[in-house]
Amino acid sequence: MQPDFNQLKTQLEGDLFADNVQRVLYSTDASQYKELPLAVTRPKNKEDIKKIIAFARENGTSIIPRGGGTSLAGQVVGPGIVVDISKYMNKILELNVDEKYVIVEPGVVLAELNQILAKYNLQFGPETSTANRCVIGGMLGNNSCGLHSLVYGSVREHILEVDAVLSDGSETTFKSLSKKEFQRKLNGNPNQLEKAIYQNIHEMLSDPDNQKEIREKFPDPKLTRRNMGYAIDALLNSEIFSNGESQFNFCKLLAGSEGTLAFSHRIKLNIIPLPPKHKGLVCAHFDTLEESLQGNLIALKHQPTAIELMDDTVMQAAKQNIEQRKNRFFVKGDPGAMLMIEFSFETEEELQNKAAELEKDFRDAGLGYHFPLVTGDDKIKRVWALRTAGLGLLANIPGDRKGVPGIEDTAVAPDRLPDYVADIKKALEKLGLSSVFYAHIATGEIHFRPLINFKDPEDVKRFDTLMNETAALVKKYRGSMSGEHGDGRARGKFIPFMLGEHNYELLKNLKKTWDPHHIFNPGKITDTPPITENLRVTPGKEIPESDTYFNFSKNKGYIRSIEKCNGSGDCRKSEMIGGTMCPTFMATRDEDKSTRGRANILREFFYSPKNGNAFDQKEIYNILDLCISCKACKSECPSNVDMAKLKAEFLQHYYDVHGIPLRSRLVAYLPRLNQLAMLVRPISNFMMKTTLLKKIIGIAPQRNLPSLSNITLNRRTAQGIPHPEKEIKGKIYLFNDEFTNYNESDIGIKAILLLTRLGYEVKIPVHKESGRTFLSKGLVRTSKKIATENVELLKDIISEETPLIGIEPSAILAFRDEYPDLVDENLQPFAKKLGQHALLFEEFISEEMDKGNIDTSEFSTAKKQVLLHGHCQQKAVASTEPTKKMLSLPKNYSVKEVPSGCCGMAGSFGYEKEHYDLSMKIGEMVLFPAVRQAEEEVIISAPGTSCRHHIKDGTGKTAKHPVEVLYEALEN
Repeated sequence: MQPDFNQLKTQLEGDLFADNVQRVLYSTDASQYKELPLAVTRPKNKEDIKKIIAFARENGTSIIPRGGGTSLAGQVVGPGIVVDISKYMNKILELNVDEKYVIVEPGVVLAELNQILAKYNLQFGPETSTANRCVIGGMLGNNSCGLHSLVYGSVREHILEVDAVLSDGSETTFKSLSKKEFQRKLNGNPNQLEKAIYQNIHEMLSDPDNQKEIREKFPDPKLTRRNMGYAIDALLNSEIFSNGESQFNFCKLLAGSEGTLAFSHRIKLNIIPLPPKHKGLVCAHFDTLEESLQGNLIALKHQPTAIELMDDTVMQAAKQNIEQRKNRFFVKGDPGAMLMIEFSFETEEELQNKAAELEKDFRDAGLGYHFPLVTGDDKIKRVWALRTAGLGLLANIPGDRKGVPGIEDTAVAPDRLPDYVADIKKALEKLGLSSVFYAHIATGEIHFRPLINFKDPEDVKRFDTLMNETAALVKKYRGSMSGEHGDGRARGKFIPFMLGEHNYELLKNLKKTWDPHHIFNPGKITDTPPITENLRVTPGKEIPESDTYFNFSKNKGYIRSIEKCNGSGDCRKSEMIGGTMCPTFMATRDEDKSTRGRANILREFFYSPKNGNAFDQKEIYNILDLCISCKACKSECPSNVDMAKLKAEFLQHYYDVHGIPLRSRLVAYLPRLNQLAMLVRPISNFMMKTTLLKKIIGIAPQRNLPSLSNITLNRRTAQGIPHPEKEIKGKIYLFNDEFTNYNESDIGIKAILLLTRLGYEVKIPVHKESGRTFLSKGLVRTSKKIATENVELLKDIISEETPLIGIEPSAILAFRDEYPDLVDENLQPFAKKLGQHALLFEEFISEEMDKGNIDTSEFSTAKKQVLLHGHCQQKAVASTEPTKKMLSLPKNYSVKEVPSGCCGMAGSFGYEKEHYDLSMKIGEMVLFPAVRQAEEEVIISAPGTSCRHHIKDGTGKTAKHPVEVLYEALEN
């Protein structure tokens, strides 16, 4: 019988959802597994957690603790009640700089914590590649390690205390205990379950036979990355059970327990000083993977702080990713593998000397061919970003074969790696599989990602065979099946084989003692289901691709474009971390407002549509409604999941069934309506201000709608554009976009005057509107016609010598971004070429500066400060660097860019009454406070027309287009 969740919902201060959409959203993590939970809860405090546990116990169900949902072994997938602590339980409760500890709730994000600690020159040592969205509770559950585990070890070494709720609802604190304190826990403990837990471990680890089995069968003690089963071997080494000097602390067991033993609600962490300030990465290039394995052993002798491996597959995949392509700046040629070897020293001289020593050792050994030393925080960050993007990049490989987790977490001692990797490659070859190789080579853990198609039943069998063969090899080298990602449901099956049946029974008995009714995350570590059950896809089931207006052939179809999302959760970072993706998640911290959440809904509802038309599903429509089409996912998502494109395509098909809403139709056709409105401009502008009109079409009453210009740019230039007075440097075509033409023709005039003053002949070619308004509202069929007409009109006149220059980023970038995927196949080469020569105004000026055609001589020498907010689509498809460069052209102008992501207006989104509050909330995260804090004399600049309106509404300050700023800086 289904539990009555209404009863629980009324008791919680937090949230509870039992609807199908939320359950689908939480049915997956970053693994290949999927299971629909009964319900989803988001507790606000410890009392909520206790009520959820009591409800589960009374109703015979289970709970699945969840943080960022980035687990790779299916740890947060299950049929019970998901308990998401990331939304509310994310406070830093206490920071003690003198005693070097911090107390946090489990939902605190690691990178956010470290940002705060860095102010005191401190950090939490273990750092995962998912640091910008993983939470401390999840790191505890997984015993995370990360890039610097060579120096800092794992979470297990840094957890001081844990306040937890046990399966019977009682509370306790786990911490280091003296021998006397341990005895008190055994005897006279009023908490009966806690007493049983201590008695169980005492009885287990005092037994000489058990001790012998644990010491002989658990992974090699020299291996720092060992995360298989429960860490009873770590407890055995305490002063209670051996000659070890460390005190007994159950926190060591909770680390890596995957939420199966207790529910942590308050965690005390050890914090340590930041490393020396002079850091550098020696990026050693090797011809083969085998060379890099030998190189690792040489590098380890030099005592680095980290060594990471990246193979050629990852580096090649990075070429296809807009964001990561920029991070390949240090790569020379096409290496077969690369080691990124980090050093930290007190002086630059020590760093340089160490890099030279290491290079000499490599060359003496005949290993490697290029050894650049990368320094500077920004460049080092970019190198690590390239490495840590590996998981997402692999999802970008076209087709159904993806790099899947499973054997990726194995670890063996580094000196055994060359032989182990050779054996793994033979096993892969025998099964006809290929794999990528990357990650934590310094500590013996290489992430193998074999390319598997889980839609193919034969590949599923191959996966099962490979996992079994890998387990045998790991055991041969006395390694660990899990180095940091945990057992979950992917590797739990192998624990009896790896540790022996005797030890496995000890683990089962421990789980039964802590959780007799299997309330906490059952089916993980012990009693796990078969590894090929509950997969994301049903092997052998074909999901037919649909006909689309956009061309999705690059990813082999619409559905496969959705499937590129592997659940890694890069879209769940906050405004504290920076970047643009995903603004609605940043503002709300709601899973359904993340790119991953939208991809999950699209995928699952397309897999099992309610009727014959997969596009005719209201649930998808509702979820996509709050995607503001900022385009950030196209570049910042390592898998390049272009949600804006997926949304536009969906809306067109949905409208074909349900019709186009009036407001969507009005927004889409606004350029054509403006043409008519110009005939009665004073009346039109008056009507735009009336509350009645806003109410009729669903515009927020607080918003000021854009007014029409006195005259369109087309009319103002109808008699021709004056030629430059001096020698002509070149000819350009100005794209008179629909926003500039009707609403901001004065900016268009300034752009023309500026260009002619600088010596350029300006022409406005015959063209249609950009189609941006149609694209934003999902009228893709009309957008396709506009794109086709524009390509036909412009393909023969636009070239490198005569580029097309645009003022409004969203309009001109349509040529580069959407047009190549909109036009028919015969026009695609022309569309791509046109897109290459369709430039933002700032890009053109920047390029001409590089050529020496434009210099500071024409501009003011006055001192001015400019605060720039970049357009979100510009950040995704192009860059704000040319804008900053252009605004710095007057020699005494200084430019600072606000790290603001998307402003929140996003075309018409922020004007719409139901979206107004969210739009303002996005603006208030970073942009509005930065603008308000700017001194009055600071020039606020924003290329996007919607951005400028949003800044005005949100702060009362006027923002100028960069064209206006540069025009006003002209001398005379």
